Amino acid sequence: MSAAILVLNAGSSSLKFALYRATDLVALCRGGIDGIGKSARLKLSEAPPAVIAAVGDAPADEGHDGIKAWLIAKLEAAFPDVQLAAAGHRVVHGGREFAEPVVVTQEIVSRLEAFIPLAPSHQPHNLASIRAVSARWPGLPQVACFDTEFHRTQPRIAQLFALPRALSDDGILRYGFHGLSYEYIADALPGIAGARAEKRVIVAHLGHGASMCAMRERRSIATTMGFTATDGLPMGERCGALDPGVVLHLIEQKGLSPDEVADLLNKKSGLLGVSGISDDMRELLASDRVEAREALDLFVYRAARELGSLMATLGGLDVLVFTAGIGEHAALLRQRICAASAWTGIEIDAAANARHATRISTERSPVAVFIIPTNEELVIARATRRLTIAEGGRS
Repeated sequence: MSAAILVLNAGSSSLKFALYRATDLVALCRGGIDGIGKSARLKLSEAPPAVIAAVGDAPADEGHDGIKAWLIAKLEAAFPDVQLAAAGHRVVHGGREFAEPVVVTQEIVSRLEAFIPLAPSHQPHNLASIRAVSARWPGLPQVACFDTEFHRTQPRIAQLFALPRALSDDGILRYGFHGLSYEYIADALPGIAGARAEKRVIVAHLGHGASMCAMRERRSIATTMGFTATDGLPMGERCGALDPGVVLHLIEQKGLSPDEVADLLNKKSGLLGVSGISDDMRELLASDRVEAREALDLFVYRAARELGSLMATLGGLDVLVFTAGIGEHAALLRQRICAASAWTGIEIDAAANARHATRISTERSPVAVFIIPTNEELVIARATRRLTIAEGGRS
């Protein structure tokens, strides 16, 4: 029996997962399930052919709980000679209290439930993953890794809203998210960008959820998301930055309840709301409808505007990194964002961008532009092994 670490990374409509050998964190299996609750699709990015055959297709009509139960059963059957040593989980919101990964206890789960209103599309699914593992393997060590923790290095000014001090002291702050992705990029960057990695860097995590992070010395200086994951860039279904007066207008003048406003801003806005077609960037890029073009135009405009804002916090820019689903795969969007930011001196190599090369800027471009595929699961696995597995086995 070989020991392994299971990683579950639950999103609002997706579930990424991985199984790593505990001794050296070599991936035995990595994959993801998209479209949960609509038309679930499984993709195994790393797995032997026998495992792919054993796992099969995801049940298309299952919700998050059903998908987790199905996946756990399939992984057990596909890896009969593997014994779990621990499990690690992405948890979106850790508030001020959780600034580093922690071994999960029931008390910690109860404390994390308090953050569900701040991340309603993610936190319940993150905690459900912990419960699903506990139900199948009682007593198995589990670790929670937080999307907010990477941004705790930001100066206090970057974390403050201009609200009464008592509210800031009570925890109403800019927390930032996608921290596990940014941590992976920060670790990988020196091997790709060399000495520039320590300079003025902006990472664009562009996926169904989207944000940007400004780094200096590979530490977070500022980011586009705030108190919740609804802020910043427009996303698949989330509105991004919004005048708070709009929320008041929706409640006071349009008669919407707080729950209806939350549903509108988190599930009916963003690319889906603007286009009226889809929350999937691939469908919008393939569409010739004017509404799709407007949604894309808004996404590019907001990305270029946020890029300029983050540059102001850094005093310039040396490196731009694209990552996550859109950032890694949508050449047209990368090209358009860089074209809108041409005033920075960014010069894209069109051929390199089209083939999704690691470096997509020209040699003479003063800003080096890279595509770096993210790996949040590996970040979680590293923390899980560090906290739960001692020399020779479990702690």
